[in-house]
Amino acid sequence: MVNVGMNSLVELAVDLGGLKMKNPFTVASGTFASGREYADLWAATMDTADCDGLATKLAFNPDKPLSILGALTTKGVSHKSWPGNTGIRITETASGMLNSIGLQNPGVEDFCTKDISWFGSQGVPVIVNVSGHSVDEYRRVVERLEREGAVTAYEINISCPNVDCGGMSFGIDPRAAAEVTQACRALTKRPLIIKLTPNVTDITEIARACEAAGASGLSLINTVAGMAIDIRARKPLFDRKMAGLSGPAIKPIALWAVHRVYGAVKLPILGMGGITNAEDVFEFMLAGATAVAVGSQNFTDPLSVPRLIVEFAELCEREGVKNIDELIGGLE
Repeated sequence: MVNVGMNSLVELAVDLGGLKMKNPFTVASGTFASGREYADLWAATMDTADCDGLATKLAFNPDKPLSILGALTTKGVSHKSWPGNTGIRITETASGMLNSIGLQNPGVEDFCTKDISWFGSQGVPVIVNVSGHSVDEYRRVVERLEREGAVTAYEINISCPNVDCGGMSFGIDPRAAAEVTQACRALTKRPLIIKLTPNVTDITEIARACEAAGASGLSLINTVAGMAIDIRARKPLFDRKMAGLSGPAIKPIALWAVHRVYGAVKLPILGMGGITNAEDVFEFMLAGATAVAVGSQNFTDPLSVPRLIVEFAELCEREGVKNIDELIGGLE
């Protein structure tokens, strides 16, 4: 039981494919880096007057700021360093944002050197997001991370371009998605969560392929393909033309994807896409999500996740929910 928000007593713990989470909240990869900046900010501000008593409600430990999370999901980690995309990388939209970061990161060795030991001090399960341009690259990252005890689970990003198959995304081909899943599963007994792209004709086909190949759970959705145009220059705003749309605009798409996948496989789902308030979390769980990840909202309000944990518990109390397991897939 977790005593949080309005002195309520709501069971918030969930099991995401073998990943034990004390509450259903993590963060979306790429929106939280490796958590250091947010940890510093939370430690400095959580007990201030304008935080509405968050520190008390969450039993917040300033020495372990991230321990309030059900799990921490890291930025994407690749085998070698990736420089990311050139030109403009982010622009706001009417109800969200477009990004073309290009999964910039220093590579798995640098990640292990600088971040892993710090994770161990935070008292939070760690989901490492893994990226690659080939099956072998995914395999090398997981092999290296298997030597690190602070890693709890993997989120395999199959939206990366597959250089061995002409640059198409692993996530749009069931065979390629299954191949990556199977290769990673052969290397680890840790929870293996496959992150699905919505930019496909039938997301359930990809989900089934990953399930058959040994996935522990599924993460969805990744960003939706979009574009912005510079009308003065009369050219695409982004050098790569296409960018990833996130934020409230994609929530209806994400809910539909979660609902469809929930009905197609038996794997637990980590739902994400446009979550800004407790009602959004409630909706995702009713649609079939076991846990949720907060993404773009972290940029709008860096304290959004602590607030959501409390507000979700309060909402569950008002709705008469004692154990959130009863919400999962609970549509009438």
